[in-house]
Amino acid sequence: MAELINGGAQMSEVNEILQNARGRAVGARLPYAGAVTPAEAWALMQSLDAVHIVDVRTSAEWQWVGVVPDAELIEWKSYPGMANNPNFLAQLKTKVDPEAVVMFLCRSGARSHDAAALAAQHGYSAAMNILEGFEGDKDAAGHRGTVNGWKVANLPWVQG
Repeated sequence: MAELINGGAQMSEVNEILQNARGRAVGARLPYAGAVTPAEAWALMQSLDAVHIVDVRTSAEWQWVGVVPDAELIEWKSYPGMANNPNFLAQLKTKVDPEAVVMFLCRSGARSHDAAALAAQHGYSAAMNILEGFEGDKDAAGHRGTVNGWKVANLPWVQG
């Protein structure tokens, strides 16, 4: 697994996060290594040396909704037609070592689930999905960004 870096979570916290992530994957029969909450993903980003967040939303979402600092940006589908990105895997391979912990992020956790599954099929043994996504689930009024997700958790993000 990845090496610890200074200033991050304690090794016991990192191990607990990774255990919980794996437990979620096993419990839900996910085809990849784990599923993490946004807060857990941020803790791993701060604590492990070989770790990446790959944001698989569209370029329009990155520009208008916001991005996580230092995330790799690789579209899973392209706006406006939402056609699959035929170069996704090749782009991933140029940006992320298959030995690294790689956590996929999208709006709500659906596209990132698919991206994590594809990565795992192609040798990314520590591929994970970030649950809830960047904007989270819809509230009673049908709006995102109020119930859960990266932004609601008050984790770092910037708007383009």
